[in-house]
Amino acid sequence: MPFQIIASTQSQRLRFGTRILLKALALSFSCLALLFTSLASAQVTVTAIPTFSPAAGTYSSAQTVTISTTTPSATIYYTTNETTPTTNSTVYSGAITVSASAMVEAIAVANGLSNSALGSATYTIGSVIATSCSLMSLGNGASLNGFVPFPSTNVWNTNIASALVDPNSSTIVVAPGFAGWYLHPDFGSSLGDGGIPYVVVDSTTTPAVSINVIDNASQSDVVVAPFPITAPIEGNPADCSGWPDTYNGDAHVLVLDRAKCELYETYNTNRCNLHWDASSETIWDMRNYESRPFGWTSADAAGLAVFPGLVRYDEIASGTIKHALRFTLEQTKNDAHSGYFVSPATHAAGNNWATNNVTGMRIRLKSSFDISGFSPVNQIILTAMQQYGLILADNGGNFYFQGASDPRFDNNDLANLEQIASSNFEVVQATPEFPGFDSATAPAGAAPTINSFTASASSVGTGNPVTLTYSASGDSYDYIDMIGPVSGGSVTIAPTETNTYTLYSTNAYGRSESTPITVAVPGSVVAAPTFTPVAGTYSSAERVNKFETGCVRV
Repeated sequence: MPFQIIASTQSQRLRFGTRILLKALALSFSCLALLFTSLASAQVTVTAIPTFSPAAGTYSSAQTVTISTTTPSATIYYTTNETTPTTNSTVYSGAITVSASAMVEAIAVANGLSNSALGSATYTIGSVIATSCSLMSLGNGASLNGFVPFPSTNVWNTNIASALVDPNSSTIVVAPGFAGWYLHPDFGSSLGDGGIPYVVVDSTTTPAVSINVIDNASQSDVVVAPFPITAPIEGNPADCSGWPDTYNGDAHVLVLDRAKCELYETYNTNRCNLHWDASSETIWDMRNYESRPFGWTSADAAGLAVFPGLVRYDEIASGTIKHALRFTLEQTKNDAHSGYFVSPATHAAGNNWATNNVTGMRIRLKSSFDISGFSPVNQIILTAMQQYGLILADNGGNFYFQGASDPRFDNNDLANLEQIASSNFEVVQATPEFPGFDSATAPAGAAPTINSFTASASSVGTGNPVTLTYSASGDSYDYIDMIGPVSGGSVTIAPTETNTYTLYSTNAYGRSESTPITVAVPGSVVAAPTFTPVAGTYSSAERVNKFETGCVRV
């Protein structure tokens, strides 16, 4: 049968046999199939967005999370530290365990296709009380707007109203050093009334600065911190009055960074000529609660964070306090190894062999104590003492409990709490049992292992990005001295001068330190070090401190 083919702009009528005609038709359909395949391929230009299983949500325990994409042979890069993943981020190679609240973010990359859109899933583990650090306001004594540091399962935030009474409670509460004392609010309406102040900052606008840690550097997190030069110091000492290392009161500085959800705390802090020094420095991830080594101190003698135990007026205004309070006693139990401690404390500063007061012990106001005759403000405080209790955190005034002073507090009203005797309290069952651990008997184990610490480039132009990637096992938390706390396995920076970086990984048994990495910035000028006190003639020997500033934008 005749078949007409248009071969060009001219038409020709050709006759073919049946066999040749079928071959031509097959070739025609093959071309059509190729055409349709090309059209279909042209429509797929972007790698499919990653998806997560299980779905984002709130879970009571750790979750094993898988990430996938429907694009064949795509590579997935992910982060868990609320930074946007890039091709320098961790490569997904198998299911990951999310054991603490975190946002998992991922992109997928495939050859010949555009990178996928960002996929993310937020997993809340342990039902944290508030959803995000970003809720916090900025400034001195700012409101946290409902955010409570650390998960609700953390010891600070655990309701112990029904917890067992310690078998030794009846002995402890009638012994000297505990018996015969009365509550004393160690805060009020102004800084002159005591209190431990704090400031909330945003590290995207508040630059990190060096803290010169002097006395307890080996047990500190010596790391740059977003300390505004106007940060309030406990006791409000005059600048340079204790410089460089004179004890001038506990002089705590507490800085909360809402951008990274980190808490920075220093002890015996001095500020002089725009520089900071302190006897100790500790960082805390407010989304989790890292384990610090047994036997190590912190900005508090008990090795604990200071901030979560404070009474704050923004909580009073909300109508409830959802955490334990911090308190002190003059005497804590000592031994040949600096004293005893019980959970949650990791350190003691014992000063009396005979006392039964053990650092870290938790007491609570008896449920039978009638609080109805107190003001609404005081009832909120006393309810917290009945439901969450008080944790012995340091040596200090007997039955002093701490807060952040605020002009909205009424000192005359707070003074009514001073009629409550220590006999109205009981000791909650301790772990381990009385008298607890000391630095010689505390649990022992292996410090973290740092598997790798590398830079994507050893030399970059000023302000250009470089990614530091690390892997550690057995770690509770990590930081890079010239950058700050890190998580998720990598961090990207944009250095403007040559700097050397060291990774530190810590757990309940010790700390490991990486081999330092130097990233050169050719042509950069390293700022000259400065010295305090300034050059001059002095009548006696002077201790000189040298400060070197690194310029790093994270």
